[in-house]
Amino acid sequence: MKSHLFLLFSLLTITGTAAEPFIEKQDLFKVGDDSAYKIYHIPGIVVTAKGTVLAWCEARKKGGDWDDIRVLLRRSTDDGRTWSAPKILATVAGPITKNPFSLRVKNVDPNDVTYNNPVLIADRDGTVHGLFCIEYMRCFYTRSTDDGVTWSTPVEITATFETFRKSYDWKVLATGPDHSIQLRTGRLVVPVWLSTGTGGNAHRPSVTATIYSDDAGKTWHAGEIAVPCTDEWINPNETVAVELADGRVMLNVRSESKAHRRIVVTSKDGATHWSTPKFDDALIEPICMAGIVRYSTEASGGKNRILFSNPHNLDRADGKAEPGKSRDRNNVSVKLSTDEAQTWPVSKTIEPGPSMYSDIAVTHAGTILCFYGSGTKPGFAGGALTLARFNLEWLTDGKDSPKQ
Repeated sequence: MKSHLFLLFSLLTITGTAAEPFIEKQDLFKVGDDSAYKIYHIPGIVVTAKGTVLAWCEARKKGGDWDDIRVLLRRSTDDGRTWSAPKILATVAGPITKNPFSLRVKNVDPNDVTYNNPVLIADRDGTVHGLFCIEYMRCFYTRSTDDGVTWSTPVEITATFETFRKSYDWKVLATGPDHSIQLRTGRLVVPVWLSTGTGGNAHRPSVTATIYSDDAGKTWHAGEIAVPCTDEWINPNETVAVELADGRVMLNVRSESKAHRRIVVTSKDGATHWSTPKFDDALIEPICMAGIVRYSTEASGGKNRILFSNPHNLDRADGKAEPGKSRDRNNVSVKLSTDEAQTWPVSKTIEPGPSMYSDIAVTHAGTILCFYGSGTKPGFAGGALTLARFNLEWLTDGKDSPKQ
């Protein structure tokens, strides 16, 4: 009997018969699990070359962007089903000075230490590269060669950002957040945003750019400003990247623009000669972080797919924003493109209620992982960071499968 079942399974695999659709959810970080932290925010997720899933976040002792914050990391070695206990990703020795621009913000404690905007990159050689900031003022690099179990002593790379001052006199800096990418050339590319710190929350106005490394993270360099701050493109900031099939790098950018749509730009090398920014009419912008990733597995048959996640909170079928609701963070959804992000014909809700920041990854088995903020009431962050595990068949209602 067992041999017959194995033969049936083999035949189904060979013929490319689609798997049964499934979705399951679990909270990886939940308010109340650790009394030290009031809010878990800024989720990120990546799959290493060896198949380990790493999920991380900012753990905030009070809640605000400038509060006492640490970066927590969890690991999964079984396709995202079970997870290790949370662990602090990195610490920097020595006294840490508060960003002076933060002290202009109401209720900021000058004694709090803010670790912010963590970014991880899974290198094809098995290394995991990590970047994070302190006080939105200093940037550090660390790496892991054992799939996130241990990390090297952080090295400060803030000097990389000095090049930007030629075109933008920043006082506040931030990497990512979310995961970032390694290009086919081996180049590591990390989106960053910069601010003069003179506006709201000391995070505005802002512009978007990238930094990159061509020697496996040993040295880092500044690219060019990718999206400036203008009357049309207002305060571009948190940004994600994907390499397109033709080798170009596309940035997908959060902003506060009146169009209520995500901004996209492309570059041949991920650092210079960015295209003119444009709005993607299909991608709603509630002023919230988004996730993007290429769906690619050994079973994908060479078909190009890109996945995108964010709160798709549009309330009107005519595509116009409804006053008072257009920027609520709810209805985190995942979209799929088969034409290199030109169109997004598939869109499916992951969390219909209040739901916030998200990142997205694909395991070696082809399972899609959307890691997002969730809650019971509107807000900038929810009561938990939830992981949704599902397959392509669920996302496309069985109309697409990894082998098609």
